[in-house]
Amino acid sequence: MPKKSSGGGLTATQQAAKFLGVSVLAGAVLAGIALPAVGALGLAAKGSVESFDELPANLKTPPLSQRTTILDAEGDQIATVYSRDRTVVDLKNISPYMQKAIVAIEDSRFYQHGAVDLKGVLRALNKNAQSGGVSEGASTLTQQYVKNVFVEEAGDDPTKVAQATQQTIGRKIRELKYAIQVEEELGKKKILENYLNITFFGQQAYGVEAASQRYFSKHAKDLTLAESALLAGIVQSPSRYDPVNDEAEAVKRRNVVLERMAEVGDVSRAEADKAKEAPLGLKVTQPKNGCITAVQGASFFCKYVERVFLSDPVFGKTKEERAKVWNRGGLTIRTTLDPQAQASVQDSLKDHVYKSDKVAAAATLVEPGTGKILGMGQSKPYGYGKNETEYNFSVDASMGGSNFGFPTGSTFKPFVAAAALEQGKPPTQSYPAPYKMPYPQQVQTCSGKPWVNTNNETLENEAESEVGPYALREAMELSVNTYFVQMLGDIGMCPVVKMTDALGVVQGNGEKVPEVPSSMTLGSTGLSPLTMASAYAAFASRGMYCTPVAIESITQTVGGSKKSLEVPKSTCSRAMSEKTADSINTLLSGVVDSGTGQQAGLSGGRANAGKTGTTDERKNAWFVGYTPNLSGAVWVGSASQKVKMTNISIGGTYHAQVYGGDTPGPIWRDAMTGALEGKEAPSFNLISIPSGEKDPKEDDRDDSGRGNDGGSNDDGSNGDEGFIGGLVDDGTTGDTSGGITLPDNLFQGQGNGGGGNGGGGRG
Repeated sequence: MPKKSSGGGLTATQQAAKFLGVSVLAGAVLAGIALPAVGALGLAAKGSVESFDELPANLKTPPLSQRTTILDAEGDQIATVYSRDRTVVDLKNISPYMQKAIVAIEDSRFYQHGAVDLKGVLRALNKNAQSGGVSEGASTLTQQYVKNVFVEEAGDDPTKVAQATQQTIGRKIRELKYAIQVEEELGKKKILENYLNITFFGQQAYGVEAASQRYFSKHAKDLTLAESALLAGIVQSPSRYDPVNDEAEAVKRRNVVLERMAEVGDVSRAEADKAKEAPLGLKVTQPKNGCITAVQGASFFCKYVERVFLSDPVFGKTKEERAKVWNRGGLTIRTTLDPQAQASVQDSLKDHVYKSDKVAAAATLVEPGTGKILGMGQSKPYGYGKNETEYNFSVDASMGGSNFGFPTGSTFKPFVAAAALEQGKPPTQSYPAPYKMPYPQQVQTCSGKPWVNTNNETLENEAESEVGPYALREAMELSVNTYFVQMLGDIGMCPVVKMTDALGVVQGNGEKVPEVPSSMTLGSTGLSPLTMASAYAAFASRGMYCTPVAIESITQTVGGSKKSLEVPKSTCSRAMSEKTADSINTLLSGVVDSGTGQQAGLSGGRANAGKTGTTDERKNAWFVGYTPNLSGAVWVGSASQKVKMTNISIGGTYHAQVYGGDTPGPIWRDAMTGALEGKEAPSFNLISIPSGEKDPKEDDRDDSGRGNDGGSNDDGSNGDEGFIGGLVDDGTTGDTSGGITLPDNLFQGQGNGGGGNGGGGRG
């Protein structure tokens, strides 16, 4: 039985022997120095050498994880994102005081010894024997660097971190062999530079540059003697010597470092004593990590960029590969975000919708012809507190949006019109469009199996005075439901499916828009603002659809070198003929000139076009519009789809009923006005579309003097809530609301339904 001290622990001799076994045997022997009498320690020298020889010859040093900087289109910083806050700097950009301080306190014989400091081992052995414990270590600065490499490689995996730091002979053997290699290959100055860049200084700061910024808000090259001593002292125990939380302990530790610097001759006694009297002089910069810190309300766009990186195969074949690159950081990502457009979006949202309102608003601006996302924001800030959210209402669920997107109401109708025009229908096409009618008995689908109106579902217009016949121009301006359903019955659903496919229109959950009349005409399916803005941008660019993009370029810093990464490109393709696009532009210009979107119209003679949309029970209101050089979509509603926007205050303004024209319309107008200020004002290629047989009359307007907002009255004319009176889904059972049978999963989480015939979108 080994002897124990009176306290029950190992005796001083045994403590020393244990330390000798780890540090001297697993160090000096492996360095080629023979030591006798090791058998009593239970470890054969021969076995140690064999283990040593079996280790890989080269230390694999992963690139140090650094902060990633996300920039806007003009090169200004939006946010920094990192798993570890670190900025790698050259030794020449680190204060000489800092270099001397870390060597003095951690390894004062650094420049005299090799990978193993036998003199330091013996000194530590003696001190530990005297104290009866392990009061001093003997790891050289090179060994500490190697250990930090293992920790860096372990990342945030707690098991791997524990393995990288465990106090075992095996780890010491591995650490020492690699230390020998590092000494031979790098040299002292490079080892010191690497060590100062890799080590942890507390307060989320890795490396001396990040630490200097965190504690003193200055670069590492500008650190004073006292500041350098403070940072050098922190390394041994960042929590114990944290100057932010324990100033007294930090001062004592700083002064120990200063004393040691004087002892080894790095500074004079007078310099050290003067520095000891100096206050800590902290000027702490709080960590600003992640998209939550983004400027100009760009947090949601920032998260979108992150999700693009983590999901696009251009950045790695697997999600694990992409995540590894992202977490390693060192990226400078230049995005498409236009600071002028983004500021205008946020200002408009703030002016029209309060973050404390029962509903939220989201807006996205896209550049026609390029797909570049220029602005993206919403009324409820990014965060986890009251009136905050981490859901990006502008994008699909896969990119951090709501589960399903939001029903778009009559903003879907231009897709039907474009499909009909592509099929050869004239822009003067007329239909009877009665106030109320049954859905067609059958409507053709792409599968060849028609949709059949087995339950005699009916629909109606916004007001009883809306009775056809109407031509396309008037039907679009007034958003006449029965007109577009008759058009759908005429051309079938497949042309609309082909059109929406060409325009990148998918539900918020990524699935295709279902082939049912309510989805194909009245917008009962949930879509995202980014999807709508991108689709309408194709009208603006005379029929060319471009997939949305958020990233312009990426530069990656690895070690001391930089390289450019490939980034996703927008894919542009023709979705419709120029003639069709010009016709839609003419029709939708009429909507803002004299139709339901007059309150959204831009001033100053700038050409603009758009469409309003309001869904069943006033749960969603939209305005999607564009100029030849900018497209934008604005949604207003509740993420849970539980708020009916009647008798409601939004942004301090009371609304008896919310319309697409009177709430999202002005948001769109102000956002677009600011974004386009100082920009060119090109014109559309408008065509001549003669008026139809029936001109709109005053009694075709609602009681506020506006045109109907695209479809049926959300409360229903004559008190009928259901705009698709009695419409049911294709065999799915669910709760009935307003005469519509809804799927059971319609309002899951942050989303709203989309599937079946229910879910109610209207003009």
